[in-house]
Amino acid sequence: MSQREGISPVIVVAPSADVSNQAVIGDGSKIWHLAQVREDAQLGANCIVGRGAYIGTGVKMGDNCKVQNYALVYEPAVLGHGVFIGPAVVLTNDTYPRAVAPDGSLKSAHDWVAVGVTIKDGASIGARAVCVAPVQIGRWATVAAGAVVTKDVSDFALMAGVPAKRLGWVGKAGFPLTIEGDVWVCPETGDKYVENNETLREVEV
Repeated sequence: MSQREGISPVIVVAPSADVSNQAVIGDGSKIWHLAQVREDAQLGANCIVGRGAYIGTGVKMGDNCKVQNYALVYEPAVLGHGVFIGPAVVLTNDTYPRAVAPDGSLKSAHDWVAVGVTIKDGASIGARAVCVAPVQIGRWATVAAGAVVTKDVSDFALMAGVPAKRLGWVGKAGFPLTIEGDVWVCPETGDKYVENNETLREVEV
């Protein structure tokens, strides 16, 4: 891991990006034009932060994450390894948002407690989807473009709609699984999964 000051040659930061000196950026990561990475954010190795994206204070990202253009990742979000955040996705952090207190006075940062979105390894959030904190997205789950997630999402779940509901299951390759007898099968890799009580697990080979 390398800090913004004295950046490693293998880290790319566009001249117009705003990256705090207190952020920690992993080797091989790329931060593109007009992106902002705030204080104490931690990006793993080989991450990509697209044009105009926002990574909030103290956000944690694992290795090999992709945050596409104009996505907003508000603190205290935690992203696992290999997470995909599509264009213009929003990860919120205020369950009951208000600009002012009941007496009409402007609220400050000390007047509310931020809550975060947690996204597990390999999960993907489609373009313009919104994840309303606090919520957890399971491993290798896929949230469709434009969905609004208001409840925790199981591993391998395929979610769509407003509010988002599970339409099926996806494998690690991202393809919807098909049912064959009593197992779910990935049409791309042939990997098999078993469903039990609304959860899915991989079949050990």
